[in-house]
Amino acid sequence: MSSTPLNDELKRHMLRQMLLVRHFEEKAAELYALAEIGGFLHLYIGEEAIAVGAINALGADDDVITHYRDHAHALVRGLDSGRVMAELCGKQTGESHGRGGSMHVADVTKKMWGGYAIVGGHLPLATGLAHKHVYTCDGLITSCFFGDAATDIGEFHEAMNLASLWKLPVIFVCENNLYGMGTPIAMDTAVTQLCRKALAYDVTTVRVDGMDVEAVYAEMAEAVAHCRAGKGPYFLEAMTYRYRGHSMADPELYRAKSEVEFWKQRDPIVTYRERLEREGVLKQGEADALDREALERVERAAKFALDSPEPPPSSLFDDVYAAPIEESR
Repeated sequence: MSSTPLNDELKRHMLRQMLLVRHFEEKAAELYALAEIGGFLHLYIGEEAIAVGAINALGADDDVITHYRDHAHALVRGLDSGRVMAELCGKQTGESHGRGGSMHVADVTKKMWGGYAIVGGHLPLATGLAHKHVYTCDGLITSCFFGDAATDIGEFHEAMNLASLWKLPVIFVCENNLYGMGTPIAMDTAVTQLCRKALAYDVTTVRVDGMDVEAVYAEMAEAVAHCRAGKGPYFLEAMTYRYRGHSMADPELYRAKSEVEFWKQRDPIVTYRERLEREGVLKQGEADALDREALERVERAAKFALDSPEPPPSSLFDDVYAAPIEESR
């Protein structure tokens, strides 16, 4: 099983997906401001090229497991945008009937094993998923997405060591957006070139421009081939930047507006659209049509979520391990 060749159809598909993610995140921010979404909300705006490029290089049956900035990965993996938005809004029609919310989007049928709220806590789970593929000889691989700050967590080192020791087919995708919450990476870790940390465990590593969807796709395809060949884990450090704060509750007092504007000049959607127009992949007006299509899809998703019912009180104990305790008579 290998990734799809990077033809014109796939290029248009990847632009379409980045537009969908961007509009979805912007609408989620709007709904959060209107108190339609509760709890935490971590947006992926600016980082779209990583999820789109990486997941498109995977097979349909490969695993995807990620952090709490997870809406993009879910959408790119093929989860229904209406059900994802409903999950963010805590509605019965959500992917997990409103129980997971923004940080825990999952769908077993898509091998999307969810976002995890504990920083770095899902990396050992990724090694477990990858070990299953070795154990059953099914030829599949696991992809694990996480932020730069997760490389300072003990679970990161545990996962790297076991994955390398057992030659597990797992691709660790580090989305390095230069900040761990509000702390610049240079103030947080002694090794700022994070792929070097994986070298300590003899893991094959590469650093890629995470604002270039085709570059991410190409490197991820190499990683996929590496893992399917039984050569063990792969560490991909994708350099990127988030345009919004760590979460919607973040006042963003730790970085200058000029820095954000600098990175916006490399917007992965704008630059890719211009590239495809120069190459003749997109005909005149086609990019605008794709943008309208994505926006309309998101508006339908938002309407579906807002019109959906809340989970009924009678479902409070559904899908839990412990049965409700009957009232003593």
